[in-house]
Amino acid sequence: MDVNLELYKIFYHVVKAGSISRASQELYISQPAVSQAIKKLESRLGGQLFTRAPKGIVLTPEGEVLFKYIEQGYNMIMLAESKFIEAINLDLGNIRIGASDMTLRYFLLPYLEEFHKQYPRIKIKVTNRPSPETVEFLRRGIIDFGVVSLPLPSNEAIDVIEVRKIQDCFVANHQFSELAGRQVSIKELTNYPIIILEKNTTTRQYVDEFLARYSVSLSPEFELATSDLIVQFACRGLGVSCVVRNFAEEYIRNGSLFEIQLKEEIPPRHFGIIRLRNVPLTAAAKKFMELLQDQSQDQL
Repeated sequence: MDVNLELYKIFYHVVKAGSISRASQELYISQPAVSQAIKKLESRLGGQLFTRAPKGIVLTPEGEVLFKYIEQGYNMIMLAESKFIEAINLDLGNIRIGASDMTLRYFLLPYLEEFHKQYPRIKIKVTNRPSPETVEFLRRGIIDFGVVSLPLPSNEAIDVIEVRKIQDCFVANHQFSELAGRQVSIKELTNYPIIILEKNTTTRQYVDEFLARYSVSLSPEFELATSDLIVQFACRGLGVSCVVRNFAEEYIRNGSLFEIQLKEEIPPRHFGIIRLRNVPLTAAAKKFMELLQDQSQDQL
């Protein structure tokens, strides 16, 4: 049976107003039109909804049963409309973001803090995965957008926006002091124990591709899941570590580590925002992306 929501809307207002005349005033339609709508609804349902009373009209027992459900449904529609308007006005909503440990810590975190201050009622869910997994989560619709380490394999379905320059480097502690204060070739590093990220990360793939240009392939002593662990292993002298410079800067400043000056300089790369092309974002997600882009242009 086709449902005519307009008839139920008129029915709802007649009950709430207590008369056809008052309902017509609230709905800005004529009394005959209200009466005709009620008759049409009764005809469709096969029963009487109202009876006449000295002070207007009252629901029949069957009408009372119907109204209990219609009232719930009508109120839910009004609530849904209200929530929709709140979401548009950024009073309510959800954002699903994908980010790796590195992009979360060294790029995304301060923006999350600022956005939460501006829009405290927006709920944000951050899925923490390596960049390749973040891309897959975006493709499957699990997240609205991601913040990843670039470069990524070309994908026509995904838009990529560069937001911050980053630099890969090799660091070590005093146990490898013979590498300090001079230029070191990539090939020479193969004589030392290497600590590097696992192969399922964009950083590892980028460094491996860079080394391959010089016909160099590393046989790591340790392959670790996070850059924080790599830095800690380096501080303990367990090997020469390859990290994005941000992770090691504090330790370089305090003298726990030094950066190895390479003869073959590793080209810089970027963090990037990724989103599905031609898929609209919610108002909240769009506003967050605007914040990321507006405030990160000077970091390119």
